[in-house]
Amino acid sequence: MKKRDYGIEKYGTEEPWRVFRIMSEFVEGFEKLPQFEPAVTFFGSHCMKKSDPYYKLARAIARKLADEGFNVITGAGGGAMEAANCGAKEGGAHSIGMNIELPSEQKPNRYITDFFSFRYFFCRKVMFLKYAVAFIFMPGGFGTMDEFFESVTLIQTRRMDPFPVILVGKDYWHGMMHWLRQTVLKAGNISEADLSTFRILDKPDDIVREIKTFYKKHSQAK
Repeated sequence: MKKRDYGIEKYGTEEPWRVFRIMSEFVEGFEKLPQFEPAVTFFGSHCMKKSDPYYKLARAIARKLADEGFNVITGAGGGAMEAANCGAKEGGAHSIGMNIELPSEQKPNRYITDFFSFRYFFCRKVMFLKYAVAFIFMPGGFGTMDEFFESVTLIQTRRMDPFPVILVGKDYWHGMMHWLRQTVLKAGNISEADLSTFRILDKPDDIVREIKTFYKKHSQAK
């Protein structure tokens, strides 16, 4: 049986030198990404087909955000990420793709106007968060849920000020919400207030209004 290729196993005795690659990824991000503010980060499945209603919805949301002066950041892949990059580009906004290097190489989508490549997930996560005024989560898998739970954890623990965290697709996220309320909340592992750190919205106009309202208040408070 062929051994699976896990990138982290390749470093061996050279592992301490990784710190310089990590530093370079942070430096490049901190240097170049501020020019794209304000931006909204989209997450979602790379498996999503163009015929999927959620693909069309992601594209429409990104287009409306672009029309309102927001740039769009994605993980650079296909599916929901491609849809968001497409909508942003159609609206004349910067369509930013932050790719991750994986053993099974991810092919960046063709709608990206500004491309960044990362080897380390944690460096990439910092950039997603630091240079976005809102997170939009389309239906997705482990990666999407990882980013979602990390973002609400940062708000819950007050490591970040509250910012719009929006789940798109009431039908898709219904099961998770039921579990959070009926199992996690009832067990006392989260509070009712924790469930208010994010919203579930389906209409592009409602989503854009939510983000615009937050950004206006946030800008005036500076």
